[in-house]
Amino acid sequence: MQPLVTPGSQTEAVGRLVVAGLVVVMLPSLPFGAYLTYPFAILTTWFHEMGHGLTALALGQHFEQLVIYPNGSGVAQSRIDADAPSATLAAIAAGGPLAPSLVGALLILASAFPKLWRAALWLAVAAIIASVAIWVRGIVGTTVLPLVAVFLAAVAWRGSPGLTRFTLQFLGMLGALSMLRDADYLLMEQAVIAGRPMLSDTGQIEAALGLPHWLWAGLIVVMSGLMVGTALKYALAEKRLRPPPPKRPANVLQFRRDTKR
Repeated sequence: MQPLVTPGSQTEAVGRLVVAGLVVVMLPSLPFGAYLTYPFAILTTWFHEMGHGLTALALGQHFEQLVIYPNGSGVAQSRIDADAPSATLAAIAAGGPLAPSLVGALLILASAFPKLWRAALWLAVAAIIASVAIWVRGIVGTTVLPLVAVFLAAVAWRGSPGLTRFTLQFLGMLGALSMLRDADYLLMEQAVIAGRPMLSDTGQIEAALGLPHWLWAGLIVVMSGLMVGTALKYALAEKRLRPPPPKRPANVLQFRRDTKR
């Protein structure tokens, strides 16, 4: 039976990413879907909170610990120097909501290169294990995240190429679409986490730099959309997906030497 789409074509690549996106969006609505997606909901929280912590480290501050709660919320605790400028505080706050989209965009890009499929999954496994050993605290993070790492390691080690690519695309779309899940949180000035009211990420940016928090929320959404859109445009470029032209055999000139006289 002839396949509906040409393997390796742009249509196939679009279709696979659409399927991955539908799985991310629709799976929680199915019976027991919330249980199946729970580890990956924790993973998106990990993306978010690691974004805060690693941004703090990159700006010369101190990433103390990361706590994830059973309901999927989390907190990254960083120690900030007293003389740190307001821009540093705002950047750390923005690092959280931008991190899932950045990771998603990078994974979508990696899914376009077969040589990177397994390497990208092994890198994700190493990052999860290292973070659990250094920063993650609490029963949820220290239990669920290693299980996710074991699953990704199994796919990277023994998974078929199709499963490996789909897993990478699923994780990419998970990160890329997490900004939709967090839209309400971005538009809040304050949120209640673990029973304590605190400023949201955009509320912290407002406190540091001024201007309304909803304006910063819009800017974060635009930046996230640009990152993911650029990754999708590159990964699905028709000229890149088009197979290379067949190599023509080199012209061979044959000479015959007659040794008979």
